[in-house]
Amino acid sequence: MSITPKHLATFLLGAAAGAAIIKYKSMSPEEQEALVSDLKTKANTIKDEAEVAVDKLAVYFEDLKTQGMEALKTQMGEAESIINDIMQKVEKPNSASASGADSSEKA
Repeated sequence: MSITPKHLATFLLGAAAGAAIIKYKSMSPEEQEALVSDLKTKANTIKDEAEVAVDKLAVYFEDLKTQGMEALKTQMGEAESIINDIMQKVEKPNSASASGADSSEKA
């Protein structure tokens, strides 16, 4: 069986966890409490930053949706005028031949 990067990463993570447990067990109870307190503080800071990022993300996507709709309206307005111009050009030759056909039917 060959060693894959996944196996190597798992081994290194396990070794790091083992070293951390040995280090934690060798600390005095005061040092352990300080470490746990520090970890809780850092975790709460990360959680608060993540909540702010989620709020900013919601605002960002709302702005993006609004700007996207405005761009779509602008693009569609231009497309509509182009299509109307094309349709008018197509209808002009047909309307001339249609009026000529009507006059020949009357005669």
